[in-house]
Amino acid sequence: MQQSRLWIAWLALSALASMSGGGATAVAQEAAQEAVVTMPVETGAFRPSELIEITRLDPSIKLDIRYATANNFVGRPVYAEARAFLQRPAAEALVKAHRWLKTQGYGLVVFDGYRPWRVTKLFWELTSPDKRDYVADPAKGSLHNRGCAADVSLYDLKTGELVTMPSEYDEMSERAHPDYAGGTEDQRRLRDLLRSAMERFDFKVYRYEWWHFDYKDWRQYRVQDTPFSEIPPLPVSNESPSSSDAPSDAPPQP
Repeated sequence: MQQSRLWIAWLALSALASMSGGGATAVAQEAAQEAVVTMPVETGAFRPSELIEITRLDPSIKLDIRYATANNFVGRPVYAEARAFLQRPAAEALVKAHRWLKTQGYGLVVFDGYRPWRVTKLFWELTSPDKRDYVADPAKGSLHNRGCAADVSLYDLKTGELVTMPSEYDEMSERAHPDYAGGTEDQRRLRDLLRSAMERFDFKVYRYEWWHFDYKDWRQYRVQDTPFSEIPPLPVSNESPSSSDAPSDAPPQP
């Protein structure tokens, strides 16, 4: 039924284009291509998914899942549950970063982890073309869809409060860039401390967002569209990540 509606819409746009000239034809084709975006089909060998709930590994990691609320750029909840998952190696690395940060007086706050593909598609459709550096192309899939990207910030261990960064989370402006030179000295210090902690443990910051970090092994996992409620619970290892674990020498992947 959905394909039929899209086909009818394409025919209507094509008819309009034929009456309006070649420029309209290009517009009709572009609109039709965007309308039929589907989840990428990936071939090759991938690791089996091991999505694990982050707070099961360390409950002292705070959650602030904005997409389960109306406090996000969409203006409404897109998650039914305020939960955060990552592939197990990425989650364990995140815990190491969190425990290292504790020696500096801070802890991690997680805004988002694994994100079902359908949400990535929604974000793309609701974002104007001039702002799409801040959202992933659903035709390729997001690293969030692979369970290997985390959106994080810091909280102060003494107060339990979220720290202030040079921009708000999900702000689509230059202030969100990790090398932005504005803001206060303390805001930049905290942003750079977060980046330092994450990069010590094999994450790499995204060039447009100080809060977005990609885990080095993201290429080894498939894009997924599994809702949170359907993710099977995984056992937690008795050998929890140690704050003294050294980061690997391998550089993070882009």
